[in-house]
Amino acid sequence: MNREQNELVTRIGPGTACGALMRSYWQPVAMLDEFDPVIDPRMAQRPLKAVRLLGQDFVLFRDGAGRWGLLDRDCPHRGADLSYARHEGDGVRCPFHGWKFDVTGRCLDTPAEPVGSRLCERVRQRSYPVVEQAGALFAWLGEEGKAPPMPAFDCFLAPATHSFVYKGLWRCNWLQAFEVGIDPAHPSFLHRVLADAPLEALGDNPAGMQFRSASAGDVHGERWPMSRIMREFCRPEISSEPAPWGYRITALRPMTDELTHVRITHGVFPHTFVIPLSETLTITQMHVPVDDENTYWYAFFTSFAGPVDKDAMRRQRDRFIPPPDYVPKVGRRENWGYDPDEQRERTFLGMGEEDINVHDQWAVESMGAIQDRTREHLGTSDRIIMANRRLLLQAIETVRNGGVAPFIGDAAQADAQAGPDTVDGIAPAAEWANWWRERVQAKRDGAPWIARDRRGVPA
Repeated sequence: MNREQNELVTRIGPGTACGALMRSYWQPVAMLDEFDPVIDPRMAQRPLKAVRLLGQDFVLFRDGAGRWGLLDRDCPHRGADLSYARHEGDGVRCPFHGWKFDVTGRCLDTPAEPVGSRLCERVRQRSYPVVEQAGALFAWLGEEGKAPPMPAFDCFLAPATHSFVYKGLWRCNWLQAFEVGIDPAHPSFLHRVLADAPLEALGDNPAGMQFRSASAGDVHGERWPMSRIMREFCRPEISSEPAPWGYRITALRPMTDELTHVRITHGVFPHTFVIPLSETLTITQMHVPVDDENTYWYAFFTSFAGPVDKDAMRRQRDRFIPPPDYVPKVGRRENWGYDPDEQRERTFLGMGEEDINVHDQWAVESMGAIQDRTREHLGTSDRIIMANRRLLLQAIETVRNGGVAPFIGDAAQADAQAGPDTVDGIAPAAEWANWWRERVQAKRDGAPWIARDRRGVPA
């Protein structure tokens, strides 16, 4: 990738070509947990916070009627910061001159103006649609009145009892954050543990520790943890095929003449991947640009079996990535928690086992705030990275020329944009293609929240 292309795909602020593409999709702007007074006591009296997304500054608040408002942060009067506004139930009031706005951006009051002034009627602060979905708030930053419907992915359809969302900040550009997740080769190294924990000790993996669960299937009656397979079979055969949301990724790790390990994941354009956590739990992770050099990842966990233990999952994560700002406790300044003794004795990387988010954090932050892709030397194992960059460049060009961004969840594609389904398992080598679909079908048949007419495996 040349320098001009690298600039093109990483700059996402207003007026940039990639920024215009990003504004063609709904973006998560906050979690509902961020407005929970139990988690953030400040929200009990003042449910309002400053947020930054795609290089723009906003104020996000909930009014007394429970409606959400997302407004440009600079007051339209003289540009003062509305994140310091007085929250007055029916709207927010700028402390500079008292101008007040409701969730739609309508001006309710300009108290310093003469009695009878109609200035309020001519002023409107730009507001942006906000919808609640899967425990998060999604915003539309594109052209007013042009918001498409949300796609009918499983992570959005699962009830609150069977879903959980968490987020964290990485000090890097969105694209390098996303590329670590669609890379099928990296778990064999970055997340490698030198000895596996007993599967029976893990139980049902309530905290969602990646690669500790067992792969589906067995080897001569023995169940293997994902971590063992990733460690012992580190040369995956990687391929992809187009899908209504982007592309499906297949990574095969031949084990014996009779058995192969199959891992099916997905790239959901423009910045989301879907991966299996266990046989019945998936992660849908979005990498949302804060600005050119900072990214929030949002991980949506979806259970196809019993309800998720949200308290356990939250406790496991907030030890490392605490609210209310969800900034990891360790980063570049703390060497990401690197321990050379651990690297020699327990893990390939040396940055702990309980929270593998720090592994990915190190990989993407250590590249620098914006990776210089002109210095790369890509190999065969990077074929998904290369394919995604081609797709991204093509999409940017399409939108720049007045076309429609790809994979938008419009009515014509709504039925096809379902799932996507993942699997991690040990399959008969000759029948792996049928095997993984059968496993997915069984998972969907057992999901208590999926309607019977939707239980077929999505294309």
